[in-house]
Amino acid sequence: MGATVMSDSTVSTYVAEHPKMAGVLFTMLLMLTQAGSAAASAGTIVGP
Repeated sequence: MGATVMSDSTVSTYVAEHPKMAGVLFTMLLMLTQAGSAAASAGTIVGP
């Protein structure tokens, strides 16, 4: 079984063929970065 590897040209071609997916991918990336930041700050202790 061969592994499927996505190159930059494959991703850019896919987004060019499916313009709506560019917004979906951007929104998912934004949500993941915000969730990571929230999870990191949830474990912090503020104060003496």
